[in-house]
Amino acid sequence: MKDDTKKSILEKYKIALLRGERFWPDSIYKDLVMALAIFVVLIMLATFIGVPVEPKADPSDTAYIPKPEWYFLFLFKFLALYGQIPVLGKIEWISTALIPGLAVGLLFILPLIDRNPARAYSRRVLALAVMGVFLVSVVTLTMLANIPTTILPLLQFLAGLAVPGLAFLLLFGLSLLAKRAVRKVGHAQIWVAGVASLVMIGLSLAVLALAPPTEATETQVAGTLPEKISQGQDLYSINCVECHGADGEGGIIKGVEGLEDFNMKAIHSQDEMYTRDDRTLADIIAYGQPNLGMQPFGKTYGGVLSPSEIDSLVTYLRYSWDDRVELPAGAISSIPALAANEVPSWDVHIQPLTKRYCVSCHRAGKTNNNYLETTYEEMLNSGDNAPVISAGDPNSLLLQLINGQEGTDPKTGKTIRQMPPTKLLSQQYIDMLTSWVLAGMPRTAEEAAAKSPTPVPSPTPNP
Repeated sequence: MKDDTKKSILEKYKIALLRGERFWPDSIYKDLVMALAIFVVLIMLATFIGVPVEPKADPSDTAYIPKPEWYFLFLFKFLALYGQIPVLGKIEWISTALIPGLAVGLLFILPLIDRNPARAYSRRVLALAVMGVFLVSVVTLTMLANIPTTILPLLQFLAGLAVPGLAFLLLFGLSLLAKRAVRKVGHAQIWVAGVASLVMIGLSLAVLALAPPTEATETQVAGTLPEKISQGQDLYSINCVECHGADGEGGIIKGVEGLEDFNMKAIHSQDEMYTRDDRTLADIIAYGQPNLGMQPFGKTYGGVLSPSEIDSLVTYLRYSWDDRVELPAGAISSIPALAANEVPSWDVHIQPLTKRYCVSCHRAGKTNNNYLETTYEEMLNSGDNAPVISAGDPNSLLLQLINGQEGTDPKTGKTIRQMPPTKLLSQQYIDMLTSWVLAGMPRTAEEAAAKSPTPVPSPTPNP
């Protein structure tokens, strides 16, 4: 730095001191007081208002979609685009450590590269141009964060990596050129930064405009209250009816390994619903109750239910059996009652019935003589003793069992107990199944209507 320049700067500094205050101790003192005040405010907010505690992280939760905070989106998008580089993309430490480290280090060494003593913006072109391109790059990568790299990959690569990288090289190259050959290259640097910024923003907007809407994720999470209750009803039918009964009535358990002849208490009573909050119910489902023979159902603990599914199941229990809450209309799928002279069909009547009372035991993976009831074809044709039901036959094995009679396995000679084993169906559902078999087991409402003695309006099948 020239002596004249140093003298000019010192004179300006002395004038500024006369007009203002010293950095030490005046400015430092004020900064410390303000920092202490902010710290006290944060402590008070945390003490008296607090932050709600989130559930424990569950790596087995397939419904959870991990996503960084918005201010980190640009970095994750940078890593995703870097992974597209054929050779360097496989060297992860370059993108995760080296390049971010160089970017941070650049902020520290930039004053050593640009040693211009001037403070006027017009004379600090390199620093402002570099920071401008960097900020636009951050904005660009954030804009593209929700677009998969498989969509318009070339445009994304240009906007997020190629253009800003080339701009940085040109800016620093021009700075070196200015020191060695040319004195005035500020205008060129401004043009480089401006053009690069416009190109990045233009390419990003083009990607956003041309990218097709992203498809819904495979895992669907219930959002509204009726959806959660409906999902919970299905989960209860599959996972809970076998031991607790379709209506939470409990009873003597039959056919469940480790719980044979165990008298399961009812869970639909006020004693259960009033004394257990939702968190307690969720913990019981997730952790199980080993001392009572209940296995854990949470995925983290070896079960099959994700946290969102457990939440839906708890919601169903609460709105089904807690009389302090009001059930939203249509939230629970009911079994339609038969109208006069109406013939039941699988789609409208039998499938909701089996889902509620039978599928918990009669599905794949359970001990059930290989008799499954999850589909129409399975109910008619599956099982070691198939056919269990025959069209028009009132003596079908299934009809005997649901009426409380015991059947005989024709292959082994063993006695087959009543179905359901803990509590028989109500008489209206026994009559419904009997009518369905006697009518030829129609599948659709149209087929059933054709068999009715008098025309009956076709009801809408349950979802």
